[in-house]
Amino acid sequence: MESPVLSYLREVHAELAQLRDGTPYSVGPSSAEADPDDFGIALATVDGHIYEVGTTRTDFSLQSISKPLSYGLAIADLGMEAVDAHVDVEPSGDPFNELSSNPETGRPANAMINAGAIAVASLIKGSGGRSPIQRIEHTYSEFAARKLRSNGHEYRAERARSDRNHGLAYLLSSAGVIEGDPTKALETYLRQCAVRVDTRDLAMIAATLAAGGTNPVTGAEVLPYEAVERMLSVMMTSGMYDDAGDWATSVGMPAKSGVGGGIIAVLPGQVGLAVYSPLLDKHGNSVRGAAACRRISSDLQMHFVRSARVGRSAIKSSHTIDQEPSNIRRTEEAAKVLEEHGSRALVLELTGDLFFAGTETVVRELSDLDPGADVLVVDVRDVDEVGDAGVRMIDASFAQLVHSNRRILLVDPEGVLAGVDPTSYTVFDSHDRAIAHCEQLLLERYGASSSLPRSVPVADSPVLAPLSTDDAARLAARMVPRHCADGEVIRRVGQRFGGVFFIVSGAISIIASHTDGTRFRLRTLGAGMSFGELTLGADERQETTAKAEGPVELMVLDAEGIEELEREDPALAVQLWRALSRDAYLRVDRLTRAKAARIRD
Repeated sequence: MESPVLSYLREVHAELAQLRDGTPYSVGPSSAEADPDDFGIALATVDGHIYEVGTTRTDFSLQSISKPLSYGLAIADLGMEAVDAHVDVEPSGDPFNELSSNPETGRPANAMINAGAIAVASLIKGSGGRSPIQRIEHTYSEFAARKLRSNGHEYRAERARSDRNHGLAYLLSSAGVIEGDPTKALETYLRQCAVRVDTRDLAMIAATLAAGGTNPVTGAEVLPYEAVERMLSVMMTSGMYDDAGDWATSVGMPAKSGVGGGIIAVLPGQVGLAVYSPLLDKHGNSVRGAAACRRISSDLQMHFVRSARVGRSAIKSSHTIDQEPSNIRRTEEAAKVLEEHGSRALVLELTGDLFFAGTETVVRELSDLDPGADVLVVDVRDVDEVGDAGVRMIDASFAQLVHSNRRILLVDPEGVLAGVDPTSYTVFDSHDRAIAHCEQLLLERYGASSSLPRSVPVADSPVLAPLSTDDAARLAARMVPRHCADGEVIRRVGQRFGGVFFIVSGAISIIASHTDGTRFRLRTLGAGMSFGELTLGADERQETTAKAEGPVELMVLDAEGIEELEREDPALAVQLWRALSRDAYLRVDRLTRAKAARIRD
């Protein structure tokens, strides 16, 4: 089955392939070989998946798409201030080859026009045994996740037709913008323009920019985020030259075109788009390429204003704790307390990035917290990144909650909210442990002492509530006491049925395994509860491990004792199995109702 994304791109490609307007760039051997019918579209996600249709494997020259990449390299080398001293960041509204510079400083308007790109090229120096163009090739290759090279024939053809660019280089030199030989700066610029790419390369370059400078396939940080931020900002205002204003309003993505026929467009944090078609309009932009970007941006709602709208929430789930019980088996009395007061605790699960827009939805939820809510569980395990503004907003919200006597339990094993005042919350490494602690707080506040018993004689166990006092006592007399130290394994997965265990005091962890072998705590049992009986429904083999959490006192009706009970007092044995079945049913019913309530919400 073909992806609907790919099917959509095929549709767009088929429709726009009918456009025949424009003429190819006339300089260089690749231009002479360009086929007017060539047309490729590639869309790369920030996790490295590429959708492609049409002519996506045909090489062409990078040309002016090289400009933002070298601009970013210069910033990474020298820092923002040093580069700004040579090139401004103002939209020029001029064609790409305009003789444009500030009359007072001599600086070019921006790095996207030829004058600015030549100035940038002069700032890139050789290093580590590599010449300037070798460093540029290496950086471009890291963007594309494959080796890219400048084409000598293309470079020489461009140089032979570069009188205007020579004039620009010497004009910049006379103003002190270029330090050193202006001819060498021009050579570096022309060589970077002659780097050969295909449409897939451009898509990966765009996706790397969308991912903040980290290549989504290799995981390598090509350029620091600060450099990419500046690159995309200048691309948005100046990347499409004298068509930049219309592009920003109609497409709404930072973009860069090249007279080789390529265009890249970037939706930060989401995708990179690349299009190739050699037929150019009067601005030097690919006719089909520009049309494809406009169409895709509109259809897929990729305009930066729409994709970053304030309504995009960082809240994955919001529900009260009675809709999500922990894995701890509670006594009937404790369960009733939690059912009655569970709405006093809110569980908030967050996802995505916590920058201003996403965080605003979170703090609004916290501000509207029900006055009766006592405890808040905030789970940030699925949060990818938190901005400074997000930290400040959450910090202020937490402080207000604490001031109003609310308890905050934070599930943050990776420390993504480390910048928030740690005195305002209690941190947990797992969601289940936070939920269990939340229940404990509610039971301590609203439950009677009997709802949190430290010790429960086996005859008083809620599991055996259906039995009479005498029958419960007779059953207890058949059991064997067992004392377990902290950390002691009471039974292991795979062992045969070892009997039914009643917890008199202490706590037991029931541990299971994922399919990959990693272990996790399935549930926790406390005084008055039992375990072991489910083994009889699993070929008499233990499917979990039981481990003591602290000192534990047990009463055990082992397999031999059960056989004697069934032989000597079958009526009492039937009552035991009925009681165990009832207990199991009540637990399943409670869990089912809680999950159903959560689904409805």
